[in-house]
Amino acid sequence: MMHLIVSLTSLFPALGMVLSARPDAGEDDKAAVTRVLTDYYNAFSKLDVQAILPYYHEPSLLIGPGAVAAMPTHAAITATFTPAMEGLRARGYARSELSMLHVKRLSATTTLASGIAVRYKADGQELERVGVTYLLHKADSGWKIAVLVAHDTLYNSNR
Repeated sequence: MMHLIVSLTSLFPALGMVLSARPDAGEDDKAAVTRVLTDYYNAFSKLDVQAILPYYHEPSLLIGPGAVAAMPTHAAITATFTPAMEGLRARGYARSELSMLHVKRLSATTTLASGIAVRYKADGQELERVGVTYLLHKADSGWKIAVLVAHDTLYNSNR
């Protein structure tokens, strides 16, 4: 049997990479992505654009109900998020939590994560819920958000 595996890996090098991968690598990646998104939500809760920039890949893509915007640099992200954060501040925003998180590893360097962003006011009252889906890319510096999609929360509740 081992001879067959060696023969197959010489014919299909990609198979050799799969066979040599650690079986728990996907679980490690899921935990790492969950940690990155938790840290991102803590940073976002400060409503400081500079605090969230390290979580975004350059370039990245933002997709919302009314628009698709390419973010080639962190300067573009800053220009987009600054008014959004100011709007949240004006509405009494205090913090966000990511709930109902589903993480699916697509490859060694790509992971899909989807959940619901729950935003709260300072008094603990819920401000709003937004469905969010992230496509994260594993770069040399770790997992980064490459695509952010804001959508209806119904997408997540029917999974």
